[in-house]
Amino acid sequence: MAAPNTFAGEALDRAAARRTDRAWLAQRLADPTSRTVLVGSAGVLVAEGPQRSAPAQLPLAALGEMPEAILLGIDGDGAVFAVDLDALEGPPPAGEVRGLREIVGDLTQAEGGLLAHASALAHWHRSHRFCARCGAPTAMAEAGYVRRCPACGAEHHPRTDPVVIMLVTDGDRALLGRQATWPAGRYSALAGFVEPGESLEEAVAREVAEEAGVTISAAHYRSSQPWPFPASLMIGFLADYAGGEPAARDGELEDVRWATRAELEAARRGEGGLLLPPPEAIARRLVDDWLNRAES
Repeated sequence: MAAPNTFAGEALDRAAARRTDRAWLAQRLADPTSRTVLVGSAGVLVAEGPQRSAPAQLPLAALGEMPEAILLGIDGDGAVFAVDLDALEGPPPAGEVRGLREIVGDLTQAEGGLLAHASALAHWHRSHRFCARCGAPTAMAEAGYVRRCPACGAEHHPRTDPVVIMLVTDGDRALLGRQATWPAGRYSALAGFVEPGESLEEAVAREVAEEAGVTISAAHYRSSQPWPFPASLMIGFLADYAGGEPAARDGELEDVRWATRAELEAARRGEGGLLLPPPEAIARRLVDDWLNRAES
């Protein structure tokens, strides 16, 4: 199996079978070995070390009055929870809050997966305080994987938004798009949300046509990536170009262009005016995989 993308590879046992065991959960919440990561809309609490930034993992007791704690899972040292920094009263415990994008290069594979899990769930709880059916306040249940409405009985479950991301290729060239807000010269693979009632392959074809005005003949799955900004799953494809002249079509992109293999190889070496996506993005993985396949 290929190495996981950034934000995948969490090392915890998610202990799904324990989420409805109230006695076991109460024991874990009271256990002095249980610890928590703290994540909020502004970022995550980190412990700064001489070599890198790592997520701070604090005893639950260090937070004082017990906030809502989401069970992330268990490992050899005990249970690990997530607590929303935005829900804490007063300043956070000792440490520095830094954006997840800012520290991602410092994280191990397991830490990236842990923080993606924690950040996505905390965001979901933060934005689903009220019942979508009747509007009443909801309460956390099943260790943080359900919000239950006491008024109408509805149960709401965490959602992940699927996004297809695709590198369209034609011989020795690949199709890239650019958003106006990106640094000058940066281009990336095309991407878009999957709509109701369509397959992933249909979403790939539709998004390519809408954003760039070209058609494809096939889409080939490559890999996927949790993307906690705020809670998406990026599903990566290589797509075979079929026809059409590329142009920015739907207002989301500033420019669409072909890039030759030579240009992409130079960009990967840090040469030329073309900038590739950062290494932690699946878009970069798609470009690198395509280039590497041609070399093998």
